[in-house]
Amino acid sequence: MKSVIKGAGYILVHTPDMVLHNGTTQTTEMIVNPDGQYLKDLPSHIRTWEQVLEYWPNQVYIGNKHPDELAAVPQPWYNKPCDVKERYGHFGQMMPQQEFLLLMQACDVFDLVKLEQGFVDANRPALAANPIIDEGILGRIPEKQTSAEEIARLVAEEHSEGLYHLGQLVGCVNRAHDIDVNLSAHVMHENLVSKASSVMALLSAIKNAGIDKNEVEYVVDCAEEACGDMNQRGGGNFAKSAAEIAGLMHATGSDARGFCAAPAHAMIEAAALVASGAYKTVVVTAGGCTAKLGMNGKDHVKKGIPILEDMVGGFAVVVTQDDGVSPEINLNMLGRHSVGTGSAPQNVIGSLVAEPLERNGLKITDIDKYSPEMQNPDITKPAGAGDVPLSNYKMIAALAVKRGELERKQLASFTVQHGLTGWAPTQGHIPSGVPYIGFAREDIMAGKLHRVMIIGKGSLFLGRMTNLFDGVSFVIQTNSGAEEEKKTEEAAVSEQQVRGMIAEAMRDFAAALLAKAEE
Repeated sequence: MKSVIKGAGYILVHTPDMVLHNGTTQTTEMIVNPDGQYLKDLPSHIRTWEQVLEYWPNQVYIGNKHPDELAAVPQPWYNKPCDVKERYGHFGQMMPQQEFLLLMQACDVFDLVKLEQGFVDANRPALAANPIIDEGILGRIPEKQTSAEEIARLVAEEHSEGLYHLGQLVGCVNRAHDIDVNLSAHVMHENLVSKASSVMALLSAIKNAGIDKNEVEYVVDCAEEACGDMNQRGGGNFAKSAAEIAGLMHATGSDARGFCAAPAHAMIEAAALVASGAYKTVVVTAGGCTAKLGMNGKDHVKKGIPILEDMVGGFAVVVTQDDGVSPEINLNMLGRHSVGTGSAPQNVIGSLVAEPLERNGLKITDIDKYSPEMQNPDITKPAGAGDVPLSNYKMIAALAVKRGELERKQLASFTVQHGLTGWAPTQGHIPSGVPYIGFAREDIMAGKLHRVMIIGKGSLFLGRMTNLFDGVSFVIQTNSGAEEEKKTEEAAVSEQQVRGMIAEAMRDFAAALLAKAEE
């Protein structure tokens, strides 16, 4: 049994005030250098809603622009407004902060999110107008809200995490336990942001896939957050909690954690669950990460550019049993960084790219497009991290040369022909290969591509449990049923052409005989 990609959803949330109050670069600075110049200069570098709408990488992420179009725009992009400035995209949407705060409250089932009455009354109609928000979600927002005075008291006296909009305190997230740090207001805020953005992604993906919510049987969450209490600090389950809010009443689920490589791990898990027959429809989902907002902010401010890490990201992919047309995930062509692989770049790329291809009789050049870490270079280059996708493509190309599958003079062209320009926000797990799945599905179905490799890589040493690196890869390819049908059609056309040529030749021969007889 084959598993195919039925649809994908990609969402962004503009969270300018969360950059200031929740990004770890900023919260750390508030502790170690509260009177420093960075915190004084930061507010003047925050982008407006209009600026994030006209930002090229954002429009690519939600599907209004193709990565090929972005590649044609000279870098940097922050000072080159996109001609498309739409909030809603082909794959999802960008949501403004004020609406998202209401969605966070709708996702809260323990009455922890408090919002000011006037703020809710002013913004509820806009959230209600959102095409993916139904009455079930909207009805979770209480009619009676909290006074501004009570919210200010909770933040000042009860260790609540403030919720701000345009610099004004409009709400808060209360702690869920008096002494358990795993249920502190800070952690609950972080987890609710991840959950709410995951709900957005789930709803977008299901809508794009054209399936009924009741068809979803299993959900895998692969974000970088962890929920639990002091007795099981990472017990989960984000997947099931988001499925509940999204209205996936027939679904169960679980969380997959693996730092930046988690989305690729989760996609393989989903494909295997479907291929085995355990479930017919599985959705892989992930919300965003507040800790990484403004992560490279110091370098951006120093270089006089806007804070580009002001978007919480999310994605979801619907994996189903074979429908005969959708691109399939080839479970015989999986790459994996094993314990014994080592951390040398050549070994890593060899295990993730060359080994699975060689095992299937293919060369590195037989993959039409590679999607590794798709970080936006507009963000990473000013911070000194360079162009991450380009670095990956150079390593893959160098390995192809070493293996005799590519000529050295073709190195530069390989990165263009088989590579992509990065556009994803630096939300950790979000850029890790999966931003291209939506485009890959459509490009493969349109016949533009035949094989695409998604590569997820992760830094396990961040958890201080191991120094090991991590990574897995998988290939998305043309549906074999659709391919056979195409070959059959081509054969039929070819046979018809031959018959036509024979008939034409016979007519010409008959005409020649008739002409000769008349002579």
